[in-house]
Amino acid sequence: MADEGRFRRAPGRFTDRITADGGDGWPVEAGRYRLVVSRACPWASRSLVVRRLLGLEEALSLAVADPVQDDRSWRFTLDPDGRDPVLGIRYLAEAYEARDPERADAVSVPAVVDVPSGRLVTNDYQRLTLDLETEWTALHRPGAPDLYPDHLRDEIDARMHDIFRDVNNAVYEAGFATGQDAYDEAYARLFARLDQLSDHLATRRYLVGDTLTEADVRLFTTLVRFDAVYHGHFKCNRTKLTEDPVLWAYARDLFQTPGFGDTVDFDHIKRHYYRVHEHINPTGIVPRGPDLRGWRSPHHREELGGRPFGDGTPPPPPPPDEVVVPL
Repeated sequence: MADEGRFRRAPGRFTDRITADGGDGWPVEAGRYRLVVSRACPWASRSLVVRRLLGLEEALSLAVADPVQDDRSWRFTLDPDGRDPVLGIRYLAEAYEARDPERADAVSVPAVVDVPSGRLVTNDYQRLTLDLETEWTALHRPGAPDLYPDHLRDEIDARMHDIFRDVNNAVYEAGFATGQDAYDEAYARLFARLDQLSDHLATRRYLVGDTLTEADVRLFTTLVRFDAVYHGHFKCNRTKLTEDPVLWAYARDLFQTPGFGDTVDFDHIKRHYYRVHEHINPTGIVPRGPDLRGWRSPHHREELGGRPFGDGTPPPPPPPDEVVVPL
Protein backbone atom coordinates (compact mmCIF):
# COMPACT_ATOMS: atom_id res chain seq x y z
CA MET A 1 0.00 0.00 0.00
CA ALA A 2 1.22 3.49 -0.77
CA ASP A 3 2.63 5.44 2.17
CA GLU A 4 1.06 8.71 1.02
CA GLY A 5 -0.89 10.54 3.68
CA ARG A 6 0.27 8.37 6.59
CA PHE A 7 1.00 9.94 9.99
CA ARG A 8 4.42 9.10 11.42
CA ARG A 9 5.09 9.64 15.14
CA ALA A 10 8.53 11.07 15.85
CA PRO A 11 10.45 9.20 18.55
CA GLY A 12 11.45 10.98 21.74
CA ARG A 13 14.73 12.76 21.20
CA PHE A 14 15.92 12.75 24.79
CA THR A 15 16.14 9.22 26.13
CA ASP A 16 18.36 9.50 29.19
CA ARG A 17 17.15 7.36 32.05
CA ILE A 18 16.83 8.10 35.76
CA THR A 19 18.02 4.92 37.42
CA ALA A 20 18.88 3.55 40.84
CA ASP A 21 22.57 3.38 39.93
CA GLY A 22 22.62 6.68 38.00
CA GLY A 23 24.13 4.99 34.96
CA ASP A 24 23.10 7.83 32.63
CA GLY A 25 24.24 10.45 35.12
CA TRP A 26 20.76 10.85 36.59
CA PRO A 27 20.37 8.92 39.87
CA VAL A 28 16.98 8.41 41.49
CA GLU A 29 16.72 11.06 44.18
CA ALA A 30 13.64 12.29 46.02
CA GLY A 31 12.79 15.90 45.22
CA ARG A 32 15.39 16.36 42.51
CA TYR A 33 13.16 16.00 39.46
CA ARG A 34 9.91 17.54 38.25
CA LEU A 35 7.44 15.69 36.06
CA VAL A 36 5.81 17.99 33.49
CA VAL A 37 2.53 16.80 31.99
CA SER A 38 -0.58 17.87 30.24
CA ARG A 39 -3.71 16.17 31.51
CA ALA A 40 -4.89 16.26 27.91
CA CYS A 41 -2.09 14.05 26.60
CA PRO A 42 -2.52 10.25 26.72
CA TRP A 43 1.24 9.65 26.82
CA ALA A 44 1.61 11.98 29.81
CA SER A 45 -1.45 10.47 31.46
CA ARG A 46 0.37 7.15 31.74
CA SER A 47 2.91 8.77 34.03
CA LEU A 48 0.17 10.44 36.10
CA VAL A 49 -1.52 7.10 36.75
CA VAL A 50 1.70 5.24 37.55
CA ARG A 51 2.98 8.03 39.81
CA ARG A 52 -0.29 7.90 41.79
CA LEU A 53 -0.41 4.10 42.03
CA LEU A 54 3.19 3.92 43.26
CA GLY A 55 2.83 6.83 45.69
CA LEU A 56 5.59 8.94 44.20
CA GLU A 57 3.87 12.30 44.68
CA GLU A 58 6.31 13.57 47.29
CA ALA A 59 9.39 12.13 45.58
CA LEU A 60 8.56 13.43 42.09
CA SER A 61 6.81 16.79 41.99
CA LEU A 62 4.27 17.64 39.30
CA ALA A 63 3.84 20.53 36.87
CA VAL A 64 0.64 20.68 34.80
CA ALA A 65 0.72 22.62 31.56
CA ASP A 66 -2.16 24.52 29.98
CA PRO A 67 -4.03 22.15 27.65
CA VAL A 68 -4.08 24.78 24.91
CA GLN A 69 -0.63 25.44 23.47
CA ASP A 70 0.61 28.48 21.63
CA ASP A 71 3.40 28.74 19.05
CA ARG A 72 6.00 27.86 21.73
CA SER A 73 4.09 24.74 22.71
CA TRP A 74 3.36 23.76 26.33
CA ARG A 75 3.06 26.71 28.70
CA PHE A 76 2.48 27.23 32.41
CA THR A 77 -0.40 29.69 32.23
CA LEU A 78 -2.35 27.70 34.86
CA ASP A 79 0.15 28.88 37.48
CA PRO A 80 0.33 32.34 39.10
CA ASP A 81 2.11 34.84 36.84
CA GLY A 82 2.27 32.19 34.11
CA ARG A 83 5.39 30.56 35.56
CA ASP A 84 5.96 27.11 36.98
CA PRO A 85 6.54 27.81 40.69
CA VAL A 86 9.41 25.31 41.01
CA LEU A 87 11.24 25.67 37.70
CA GLY A 88 10.53 29.38 37.32
CA ILE A 89 9.89 29.08 33.59
CA ARG A 90 6.97 30.12 31.40
CA TYR A 91 7.39 27.44 28.74
CA LEU A 92 8.54 23.83 28.87
CA ALA A 93 10.64 24.72 25.82
CA GLU A 94 12.99 26.60 28.15
CA ALA A 95 14.01 23.33 29.82
CA TYR A 96 14.57 21.77 26.40
CA GLU A 97 16.72 24.72 25.36
CA ALA A 98 18.74 24.48 28.58
CA ARG A 99 19.48 20.85 27.69
CA ASP A 100 20.31 21.34 24.00
CA PRO A 101 19.52 24.55 22.10
CA GLU A 102 20.15 22.76 18.80
CA ARG A 103 17.53 20.07 19.45
CA ALA A 104 14.72 21.94 21.16
CA ASP A 105 12.36 22.04 18.18
CA ALA A 106 9.94 19.29 19.24
CA VAL A 107 8.72 19.96 22.78
CA SER A 108 6.61 17.13 24.14
CA VAL A 109 5.12 15.79 27.36
CA PRO A 110 5.64 13.91 29.54
CA ALA A 111 8.98 15.42 30.34
CA VAL A 112 11.17 15.10 33.41
CA VAL A 113 13.27 18.14 34.31
CA ASP A 114 16.25 18.28 36.67
CA VAL A 115 15.23 20.99 39.15
CA PRO A 116 18.72 22.18 40.21
CA SER A 117 19.92 22.79 36.64
CA GLY A 118 16.57 23.43 34.94
CA ARG A 119 17.58 21.00 32.18
CA LEU A 120 15.38 18.43 30.52
CA VAL A 121 16.34 14.87 31.45
CA THR A 122 14.00 12.76 29.34
CA ASN A 123 10.88 12.84 27.19
CA ASP A 124 10.95 9.09 26.54
CA TYR A 125 7.29 8.35 27.27
CA GLN A 126 7.69 4.66 26.38
CA ARG A 127 10.42 4.08 28.99
CA LEU A 128 9.50 6.59 31.69
CA THR A 129 6.74 4.65 33.43
CA LEU A 130 8.69 1.38 33.29
CA ASP A 131 11.57 3.10 35.09
CA LEU A 132 9.21 4.55 37.70
CA GLU A 133 8.09 0.97 38.34
CA THR A 134 11.49 -0.72 38.39
CA GLU A 135 14.15 1.90 39.21
CA TRP A 136 12.30 4.05 41.75
CA THR A 137 11.30 1.15 44.03
CA ALA A 138 13.15 2.57 47.06
CA LEU A 139 10.74 5.53 46.98
CA HIS A 140 7.52 3.61 46.37
CA ARG A 141 4.82 3.89 49.04
CA PRO A 142 4.23 0.90 51.33
CA GLY A 143 1.70 -1.33 49.58
CA ALA A 144 2.50 -0.07 46.08
CA PRO A 145 1.43 -2.61 43.44
CA ASP A 146 3.94 -4.34 41.17
CA LEU A 147 2.83 -3.05 37.77
CA TYR A 148 5.61 -4.79 35.84
CA PRO A 149 6.22 -8.14 37.58
CA ASP A 150 9.23 -10.12 36.41
CA HIS A 151 7.40 -13.32 35.60
CA LEU A 152 4.83 -11.55 33.38
CA ARG A 153 7.06 -9.08 31.54
CA ASP A 154 7.21 -10.95 28.25
CA GLU A 155 3.41 -11.11 28.08
CA ILE A 156 3.03 -7.50 29.23
CA ASP A 157 5.55 -6.34 26.62
CA ALA A 158 3.73 -8.23 23.85
CA ARG A 159 0.39 -6.72 24.88
CA MET A 160 1.85 -3.22 25.09
CA HIS A 161 3.46 -3.56 21.65
CA ASP A 162 0.15 -4.47 20.04
CA ILE A 163 -1.78 -1.83 21.97
CA PHE A 164 0.68 0.91 21.03
CA ARG A 165 0.68 0.02 17.33
CA ASP A 166 -3.01 -0.72 16.88
CA VAL A 167 -4.75 1.42 19.51
CA ASN A 168 -2.66 4.16 21.18
CA ASN A 169 -1.02 5.29 17.95
CA ALA A 170 -3.64 4.06 15.47
CA VAL A 171 -6.17 6.66 16.61
CA TYR A 172 -3.62 9.34 15.67
CA GLU A 173 -2.84 7.63 12.37
CA ALA A 174 -6.54 7.77 11.53
CA GLY A 175 -7.05 11.30 12.83
CA PHE A 176 -3.99 12.85 11.20
CA ALA A 177 -4.13 10.89 7.93
CA THR A 178 -4.14 13.06 4.83
CA GLY A 179 -4.91 10.24 2.40
CA GLN A 180 -7.90 7.90 2.24
CA ASP A 181 -5.86 4.70 2.06
CA ALA A 182 -3.81 5.66 5.12
CA TYR A 183 -6.95 6.49 7.07
CA ASP A 184 -8.72 3.29 6.01
CA GLU A 185 -5.77 1.12 7.03
CA ALA A 186 -5.42 2.71 10.48
CA TYR A 187 -9.20 2.58 11.06
CA ALA A 188 -9.36 -1.12 10.17
CA ARG A 189 -6.37 -1.99 12.34
CA LEU A 190 -7.76 -0.04 15.30
CA PHE A 191 -11.14 -1.74 15.35
CA ALA A 192 -9.72 -5.19 14.65
CA ARG A 193 -7.53 -4.80 17.73
CA LEU A 194 -10.37 -3.40 19.86
CA ASP A 195 -12.51 -6.38 18.87
CA GLN A 196 -9.68 -8.74 19.85
CA LEU A 197 -9.22 -6.96 23.19
CA SER A 198 -12.95 -7.11 23.85
CA ASP A 199 -12.91 -10.88 23.30
CA HIS A 200 -9.85 -11.23 25.54
CA LEU A 201 -11.37 -9.20 28.37
CA ALA A 202 -14.79 -10.85 28.24
CA THR A 203 -13.67 -13.56 30.67
CA ARG A 204 -10.86 -11.87 32.60
CA ARG A 205 -10.72 -8.64 34.54
CA TYR A 206 -7.28 -7.42 33.46
CA LEU A 207 -5.10 -7.78 30.40
CA VAL A 208 -2.31 -9.86 31.96
CA GLY A 209 -2.61 -11.98 35.09
CA ASP A 210 -5.18 -11.18 37.75
CA THR A 211 -3.90 -7.76 38.82
CA LEU A 212 -3.36 -4.33 37.30
CA THR A 213 -0.24 -4.00 35.16
CA GLU A 214 1.39 -1.39 32.96
CA ALA A 215 -0.56 -2.88 30.02
CA ASP A 216 -3.86 -1.81 31.58
CA VAL A 217 -2.52 1.70 32.17
CA ARG A 218 -1.57 2.07 28.51
CA LEU A 219 -4.90 0.84 27.19
CA PHE A 220 -6.89 2.95 29.66
CA THR A 221 -5.41 6.28 28.57
CA THR A 222 -6.72 5.78 25.04
CA LEU A 223 -10.08 4.29 26.01
CA VAL A 224 -10.87 7.14 28.41
CA ARG A 225 -10.47 9.62 25.52
CA PHE A 226 -12.27 7.55 22.93
CA ASP A 227 -15.82 8.89 22.92
CA ALA A 228 -14.81 12.40 24.00
CA VAL A 229 -12.36 13.02 21.15
CA TYR A 230 -11.25 10.04 19.04
CA HIS A 231 -14.68 8.88 17.88
CA GLY A 232 -15.62 12.21 16.29
CA HIS A 233 -12.53 14.39 16.08
CA PHE A 234 -10.27 11.60 14.76
CA LYS A 235 -13.02 9.88 12.71
CA CYS A 236 -12.69 6.61 14.64
CA ASN A 237 -16.43 6.24 14.37
CA ARG A 238 -17.37 2.63 13.68
CA THR A 239 -18.58 2.30 17.26
CA LYS A 240 -18.32 4.28 20.46
CA LEU A 241 -16.65 2.85 23.53
CA THR A 242 -20.06 2.88 25.21
CA GLU A 243 -21.36 0.56 22.47
CA ASP A 244 -18.92 -2.25 23.34
CA PRO A 245 -20.26 -3.76 26.58
CA VAL A 246 -16.96 -5.42 27.53
CA LEU A 247 -14.56 -2.56 26.86
CA TRP A 248 -16.97 -0.02 28.34
CA ALA A 249 -17.27 -2.03 31.55
CA TYR A 250 -13.47 -2.58 31.63
CA ALA A 251 -12.81 1.14 31.17
CA ARG A 252 -15.31 2.06 33.92
CA ASP A 253 -13.73 -0.48 36.26
CA LEU A 254 -10.34 1.18 35.79
CA PHE A 255 -11.78 4.70 35.95
CA GLN A 256 -13.33 3.91 39.32
CA THR A 257 -10.09 2.39 40.63
CA PRO A 258 -8.09 4.89 42.76
CA GLY A 259 -5.21 6.26 40.71
CA PHE A 260 -6.99 6.15 37.34
CA GLY A 261 -10.10 8.31 37.10
CA ASP A 262 -8.80 10.75 39.69
CA THR A 263 -6.07 11.79 37.23
CA VAL A 264 -8.46 12.39 34.30
CA ASP A 265 -9.60 15.89 33.31
CA PHE A 266 -12.12 15.73 30.47
CA ASP A 267 -12.20 19.51 30.16
CA HIS A 268 -8.45 19.60 29.46
CA ILE A 269 -8.77 16.67 27.04
CA LYS A 270 -11.53 18.22 24.96
CA ARG A 271 -10.14 21.75 24.89
CA HIS A 272 -6.72 20.50 23.76
CA TYR A 273 -7.85 18.31 20.89
CA TYR A 274 -10.59 20.54 19.52
CA ARG A 275 -8.77 23.85 19.88
CA VAL A 276 -5.16 22.91 19.09
CA HIS A 277 -5.75 20.74 16.00
CA GLU A 278 -6.90 23.61 13.82
CA HIS A 279 -6.30 21.67 10.58
CA ILE A 280 -8.91 19.14 11.71
CA ASN A 281 -11.29 21.49 13.54
CA PRO A 282 -10.72 24.98 12.07
CA THR A 283 -13.64 26.55 13.96
CA GLY A 284 -12.13 25.66 17.33
CA ILE A 285 -15.58 24.78 18.65
CA VAL A 286 -15.42 22.38 21.60
CA PRO A 287 -18.40 19.97 21.66
CA ARG A 288 -20.62 19.95 24.72
CA GLY A 289 -20.93 16.15 24.80
CA PRO A 290 -20.66 13.34 25.38
CA ASP A 291 -22.53 12.81 28.64
CA LEU A 292 -19.83 11.69 31.09
CA ARG A 293 -22.04 10.58 33.96
CA GLY A 294 -21.89 6.94 32.87
CA TRP A 295 -18.27 6.69 33.97
CA ARG A 296 -19.50 6.32 37.57
CA SER A 297 -22.11 3.66 36.81
CA PRO A 298 -21.71 0.07 38.13
CA HIS A 299 -19.48 -2.13 35.97
CA HIS A 300 -19.78 -5.54 37.70
CA ARG A 301 -16.26 -6.50 36.60
CA GLU A 302 -15.44 -7.62 40.14
CA GLU A 303 -17.52 -10.70 39.34
CA LEU A 304 -14.63 -11.89 37.16
CA GLY A 305 -12.35 -12.02 40.21
CA GLY A 306 -8.92 -10.46 40.16
CA ARG A 307 -7.16 -8.34 42.75
CA PRO A 308 -6.53 -4.82 41.47
CA PHE A 309 -3.46 -4.16 43.63
CA GLY A 310 -2.33 -7.75 44.15
CA ASP A 311 -0.81 -8.02 47.61
CA GLY A 312 -0.68 -4.24 47.84
CA THR A 313 -3.21 -1.54 48.70
CA PRO A 314 -5.02 1.30 46.92
CA PRO A 315 -3.25 4.66 46.83
CA PRO A 316 -4.47 7.34 49.23
CA PRO A 317 -6.44 10.29 47.83
CA PRO A 318 -4.39 12.71 45.70
CA PRO A 319 -2.81 15.77 47.31
CA PRO A 320 -5.20 18.74 47.49
CA ASP A 321 -3.36 20.67 44.77
CA GLU A 322 -3.69 17.72 42.37
CA VAL A 323 -7.41 17.02 42.80
CA VAL A 324 -9.29 16.96 39.49
CA VAL A 325 -12.84 18.32 39.44
CA PRO A 326 -15.02 15.18 39.73
CA LEU A 327 -17.69 14.25 37.19
